[in-house]
Amino acid sequence: MSIRIGILGYGNLGRGVECAIKNNPDMELVAVFTRRNPDSVKILTENVPVYSVDEAPSKKDDIDVLILCGGSATDLPVQTPEYVKCFNVVDSFDTHAKIPEHFANVDKVAKENGNIGIISVGWDPGMFSISRMYGNAILNNGSDYTFWGKGVSQGHSDAIRRIDGVKDAKQYTIPVESALEAVRSGSNPEFTTREKHTRECFVVAEDGADLPRIENEIKTMPNYFDQYDTTVHFISEEELKRDHSGIPHGGFVIRTGKTGWNNENNHVIEYSLKLDSNPEFTASVIVAYARAAYKMSKEGMTGCKTVFDVAPAYLCLQDNAELRAKFL
Repeated sequence: MSIRIGILGYGNLGRGVECAIKNNPDMELVAVFTRRNPDSVKILTENVPVYSVDEAPSKKDDIDVLILCGGSATDLPVQTPEYVKCFNVVDSFDTHAKIPEHFANVDKVAKENGNIGIISVGWDPGMFSISRMYGNAILNNGSDYTFWGKGVSQGHSDAIRRIDGVKDAKQYTIPVESALEAVRSGSNPEFTTREKHTRECFVVAEDGADLPRIENEIKTMPNYFDQYDTTVHFISEEELKRDHSGIPHGGFVIRTGKTGWNNENNHVIEYSLKLDSNPEFTASVIVAYARAAYKMSKEGMTGCKTVFDVAPAYLCLQDNAELRAKFL
């Protein structure tokens, strides 16, 4: 029996989830839900219906896991607690500072309704989070460093697009190379947030928009830009399509630490990603965790979970015997 997946929101991430489902033989896409006119949304999978989001609760018996593909700024804080009333859900909420609050909101509703909600799934938060956790467990006398980019941040780009007067935007996160090399040397440097990354924004403004106000709102946006050196470029829609149509990303998680009776030995753990498509890779992680949500729900688990709470075996198509034979 296939795991029946629904997608709520059909943008870059939703299309990535659809592609990932195609590559997972134990899953099938059974419905897409949109805030747009359903007749205007053309998906890649044949014979799968597109519904209005208003119809989602009525389909709860037809869907094993609903994957929420909205943005973290305003969509997921509302959508995840709302839809976990009816479904097992997975989201990609990535506002790090607000994850504890989001977890508490989702956990309460999920437990009340007997469902699973796995939040903050992707590569950061997500795979990078796991690397940080393992690094701390193994080298408990050490330091953590995370570098993102160079690449397009979907969450930050979405946050810019929510500003009044912005028609479209792309934001690149760029590591400071000298900081990255200092960490790799094992010297355990200390950095402020501003010293590790810069942010570069390419913005298409609506006709007549107040450009200085938009630039100020970007640079002072809490949790997104206020702690970084941020450059804002206002460009035409044609320039954005020509020069910034891709969605690459990547980054590095590094844990440095010392071992020995007198801490005489240095160690560096590094996990890195280089991604042609940020949303497609994020979607692939999410779909693996949708499998986990299904398995955990079948075992009677409820409540909110994060990547820290999900055993690796739950992510995999293979059974435990195959995993031991192939990967251990």
